Amino acid sequence: MSAETKSKASQKGKQTGAEKHWQLKLYVAGQTSKSLTAFANLKRICEEHLEGKYQIEVIDLLVNPQLAKGDQILALPTLVRRVPEPIKKIIGDLSNTERVLVGLDIKPLD
Repeated sequence: MSAETKSKASQKGKQTGAEKHWQLKLYVAGQTSKSLTAFANLKRICEEHLEGKYQIEVIDLLVNPQLAKGDQILALPTLVRRVPEPIKKIIGDLSNTERVLVGLDIKPLD
């Protein structure tokens, strides 16, 4: 590896460390078509806009209903962004990409 390549790799590592990392929880009720659509939409949005900087946790409330209380889940599917703060919630199948990007503060409101 040349000195120039090492320098670029080092700079890239520094940039990556300073960037936000997104922790997302998707609350669903089983593998319904709406739940599967929400997950597919979320995965697509993350790959396009947060490549390598996100973690998705899917929580099935049919399996663990007690977990709804912690994030005050009232409707499903619900996406909760825990990190970066502040906490944000989006209800629905996440099919409106623009709304999801603005709701998660990935893209500013035009």
